[in-house]
Amino acid sequence: MALVQLKGISKSFGSENAVNGLDLEIKHGEFFVLLGPTGAGKTTTLRIISGLEKPDQGKVLINGEDVTEMQPAFRDTAFVFQQYSLYPNYTVFDNLAFPLRSPFRGIPQTEIQAMVENVAKLLKIEDKLNSSVTSLSGGEMQRVAIGRALIRKPNIYLMDEPLSSLDAKLREILRLELKRIQMEMEATILYVTHDQIEAMTMADSIGVLNQGILEQVGTPAEIYNRPCSTYVASRLGSPHINLVPVSLFKHPSLPVGTEILGIRPEDLLIKSENNNSSNISSSAFSENWISGSVSLVENLGAEIILSLSVEGHELQALVDSGNSYQQGDSIQLNYTLDKALHFDTNGQLI
Repeated sequence: MALVQLKGISKSFGSENAVNGLDLEIKHGEFFVLLGPTGAGKTTTLRIISGLEKPDQGKVLINGEDVTEMQPAFRDTAFVFQQYSLYPNYTVFDNLAFPLRSPFRGIPQTEIQAMVENVAKLLKIEDKLNSSVTSLSGGEMQRVAIGRALIRKPNIYLMDEPLSSLDAKLREILRLELKRIQMEMEATILYVTHDQIEAMTMADSIGVLNQGILEQVGTPAEIYNRPCSTYVASRLGSPHINLVPVSLFKHPSLPVGTEILGIRPEDLLIKSENNNSSNISSSAFSENWISGSVSLVENLGAEIILSLSVEGHELQALVDSGNSYQQGDSIQLNYTLDKALHFDTNGQLI
């Protein structure tokens, strides 16, 4: 495994800045997730590390060695693409064995056999080794694609949204499998995604990209609880954070310069005028309650998401299923003071 460092990396395509002054460090054995929307520069960053793209400025270091000018074949990275990219005329065994059969490696067939069987067992596809890949389900194909990268034991695994084309249940299963495998192998992984659930559940560290600029790096808890900006705050959390003008709640004592309040849906406090329902479990809230109404109720089973209309603003609240709300209910709204985030007029955390 490897320590990978990017120092001052910039890359443009014509007039578009894909990556701008990127400084990043991925530690030995770390599961690092780059999070951002389409066009944030995630895939370009992967391609620069692998050598498929050359940066306009900056350096790429692997274990302290400058590999910026080195060809991809000599960097010892493994790339897992969004699409499976398997050989359709090969069996699962041959697809997994393919990276090991280079004459430059000189690995004996008995060793290849053992390595393939070990990876197949990790991925729980050992009963598929003699099957054609065209007979596999989408989830099984993606396991083979991941296995073909894992079998090489490279410096770093580069994964470009490998689960995005799968259905929700299968993504959930493979997230857990991939994290388990990474921990067992103590592998270094750089994983890019726009899915905040993938980032929160798998990452040791998260880097949030915004139009090629790295806004913040931290643990999932740090990014969620202390985002450096409204942009970062909006990348994590489902339902998304409520960003409202400070004038909405009219609280008298807030940090100087506060213009925007960030309130997570679970930190909104609600009193229903119609049915006496309440989700208040804390006394640390403002004396100023404001009036609104329930515009939509989404029942998720254990939890309920309420869409609220409050003085021309749309907010979302998360309450447990023991509360009873109906569309059109009148409510009184407040928030937990010590959980609120305070941002200035530029959207930067105060």
